[in-house]
Amino acid sequence: MIFSMTGFGRDRFEVEGAAFDVEVRSVNHRYLDVRVRLPRPLAAFEAELRTRVQSRFDRGKVDLSVQMPSAGGTAQDVEVDLEAVARYLEAAATLRERHGLSGDLDVDDVLGLPGVARLVEHELPREALREALFRHADVALEQAAGMRRTEGEALEREIRGRLDRIAELAEELAGRADDVQEHVRERLGKRAEALAQETGVRDEGRLLQEIVLAADRMDITEEIVRLRSHVDQFRASLDAAGPGQPVGRRLDFLLQELGREANTVGSKGSDAPIAHRVVELKTELERVREQVQNVE
Repeated sequence: MIFSMTGFGRDRFEVEGAAFDVEVRSVNHRYLDVRVRLPRPLAAFEAELRTRVQSRFDRGKVDLSVQMPSAGGTAQDVEVDLEAVARYLEAAATLRERHGLSGDLDVDDVLGLPGVARLVEHELPREALREALFRHADVALEQAAGMRRTEGEALEREIRGRLDRIAELAEELAGRADDVQEHVRERLGKRAEALAQETGVRDEGRLLQEIVLAADRMDITEEIVRLRSHVDQFRASLDAAGPGQPVGRRLDFLLQELGREANTVGSKGSDAPIAHRVVELKTELERVREQVQNVE
């Protein structure tokens, strides 16, 4: 079973009131390209999370991001510098005593003084963050993997159907090639007979040589054999695909070889029915190529 490289997954978790949204997006890529984006409270776990993603997929561009919704966020604590408060109060008392000033500092006044109070982010427990992050990241990753698996099943059905038609076209080309060879022999024989009647000269050796050369130029037997072989290898690769067994790059290589043989058949075959089948063959190969571009 083959896997697509397109997938999506999402989950959410909270730790002590701080909410986090986990999102996984996967698209096609020649190799495995993993990108992880985390908010500051989770930044320490980036390397571990990247390794976790790499263990799940073999190809594709995979983006895993965690965001803290604006409505949530990390709780904040108020931190008061009591030593600064004491110094402010001492300074106020000194001013009153030395200069006869009146007035008292209340709580609101003190908290508003520079350096007295500040908001600091509440430190979330590391192990609780780590456990929740990995557990819910796994949920999102499994959702993405499930989507890749489902789309892979659809891709495989489509590809196998196209492959059956490619195999049929190869057999049709093989059958038509024999007819073309016979037609070439008949045509050259008639031409030689006409020349002999016009000139009175009959060169059987030259005729045989021309027939052999013409037949060789139009012989597509080797190309048909290779087409059949590549189709068989393509099917075998599909059968061998599975978790940890990516086949996308091999399928792409086989498509290149199939395309090369199709081009050679097209250049050799001067017969209209062969040309029509070659056009259809190339069309089917291009459709398969479009699908294979998204195979893991």
